[in-house]
Amino acid sequence: MASALCKHQLRAGLRAPTCARPVFAVPVLARWNRTSAQQHLAKTASVVPAVPRTAQRTPLQVVNAAAGAAPAAPAQKPFKWGADMKNLGICIGVGVAIALCPAPAGVAPKAWNLLAIFAGTIVGIITTPLPLGAVAVLGLGATMLTKTLTFTEAFSAFANEIPWLIAIAYWLAGGFIKSGLGNRIAYSMVAAFGKTTLGLTYSLVLGEAVLSPAIPSVAARAGGIFFPLAKALCLACGSDPDKGTAKKMGAYVMKTCFQTTTVSSAMFITAMAANPLAVNLAAAEGINISWGLWAMAGLVPGLICLLTVPLILYALYPPETKDTPDAPAAAKKELDKLGPMSRDEKITAAAFLITVSLWIGGAGLGVNSVAAATVGLTILLITGK
Repeated sequence: MASALCKHQLRAGLRAPTCARPVFAVPVLARWNRTSAQQHLAKTASVVPAVPRTAQRTPLQVVNAAAGAAPAAPAQKPFKWGADMKNLGICIGVGVAIALCPAPAGVAPKAWNLLAIFAGTIVGIITTPLPLGAVAVLGLGATMLTKTLTFTEAFSAFANEIPWLIAIAYWLAGGFIKSGLGNRIAYSMVAAFGKTTLGLTYSLVLGEAVLSPAIPSVAARAGGIFFPLAKALCLACGSDPDKGTAKKMGAYVMKTCFQTTTVSSAMFITAMAANPLAVNLAAAEGINISWGLWAMAGLVPGLICLLTVPLILYALYPPETKDTPDAPAAAKKELDKLGPMSRDEKITAAAFLITVSLWIGGAGLGVNSVAAATVGLTILLITGK
């Protein structure tokens, strides 16, 4: 039996010492011809591959343990606050400190608590432990939790059309930025009028003014669209503040764009988020100001300022470089990258034109400014833009 087992191992290409060797089998193995065994091994080695010794000697218990081992649990991510807790603590601390102070004579306790919550909210807007909208919601929640205001009182401002007008205008602005229409308008004006430093500046100023009714944020309009464009054009023309060549062209361009941005922001109700405050103050005195009335009143002085400010600064703060032949080429290169006007841009432009037309002439049709803005927003939402 042992001899048969050893022969089987030899045929499989195993070494003879691995065979079981009972005492009674030793004489049989001794008579095994070593030469014939080696020849047999040489013949079978090419047919049956040798099994590694490590595979022969792997304990069954280890294999079973490895097969039954449970997969390691994924490491749990460390907890992270969604707010800046330090700044949030400062906001709450300011509000609590004011609320704990005795109210002055003649000031009702609810009014004093409202002042404390308002102060804490303003500190939150400044320190931004959360986005501005979230801070405002927390402030509203605090007024209701402390029973300083009822729900109707806390949200009474949302019944006014001006906040909704600004909110919808912000959403319309998202369409301008997402579709790339704002960049196309800016590059087109630079390509058409940017051969000189003065013409380049006018193209940036007028382009920003054209977009001001649709983008009610100076940061998004001037900082997000026109500042990167103006900076790139100035660098392309060799005006780099890091190299000491700021006065070559960039200083004049940036100064002019900054001054005229404040002008365009005052020309339309939806050009800046602070404008509705003036509308509300006028409404408190019985004076109703519509979008079209504001635009008619601000259009003439606004255009005069936009036309004269670049000329005045050109004389008081003149650039060293008068001609900018590289600017139109750079703008045309960017327009080539954008390609032909896309479907999204056409839809956004149509929605903008319809909205502005209703803002201007909607009063005669009985369509208020919020309803007009809703038409433009509806077009963008339905078309997925």
